[in-house]
Amino acid sequence: MQRKTLTLALGLLVAGAVAGDAGAVKLRAGDLLITAHGGFTPRVLPRDHDAPITLHGGGRISTISGQLPPILETISLEYDRHGSVERRGLPVCTAGELQTTTVATARRICRGSIVGRGRGRAIVKFPGQAQFPISSPITLFNGPRKHGNDTVIAHAYTTVPVATAFVVPIEIKRIHKGVYGYRTDTRIPEIADGYGVPVAGSLKIGRKWTYRGERLSFVNARCANGRLQAQGRFEFDDGTRLVGTFLRFCGVRS
Repeated sequence: MQRKTLTLALGLLVAGAVAGDAGAVKLRAGDLLITAHGGFTPRVLPRDHDAPITLHGGGRISTISGQLPPILETISLEYDRHGSVERRGLPVCTAGELQTTTVATARRICRGSIVGRGRGRAIVKFPGQAQFPISSPITLFNGPRKHGNDTVIAHAYTTVPVATAFVVPIEIKRIHKGVYGYRTDTRIPEIADGYGVPVAGSLKIGRKWTYRGERLSFVNARCANGRLQAQGRFEFDDGTRLVGTFLRFCGVRS
């Protein structure tokens, strides 16, 4: 199928000014509808050095016609270079430790490595059967370094059609691309033997801890030019590709 490309510049500040930081932005590509929201706190940061922040966001995939949307296959995100990931003193959890684990078991055995939590939702449509929803908590764990880069490991769990743990390592790559300094590429695992369609997800990343008397945060940022910026690329199994630039203004701490 011929690939369809839609490039979107999302002024999330505009939506935020109207509806607050939780305000949603709606995007449309043909029949496909994406509703996205997100941001970070605090919004006032130092200009010349990183400070702790919490990231939060989510989105929903649907269609104007009411039919099931195409299957989301990959998410690639590029992040503002005015930020950093901190891991000192944080325990590491490996993909091997999380294999075949339920959500409760994964969070118990790697409790000290949790850096984020959220939830994912999907619709399952087996041939000849009525569709039905499934969902799972999502947990992000601090993972081992790969190619010299930091990693996180995403974990989810479902019992449809059989008990399955989803374990997805995500490498945080360093890049040099203008305002962007980091990149992650995530391939969405096949759900319910390929009959599951991802329709919604949310995530909050904000782990804080104390190491050798110093208070640390997994995610940090500074307000060097009045805004923080990210770019997302979302690719679907029908060839649709959406590229969006997400902007949020920040204030400078005096």
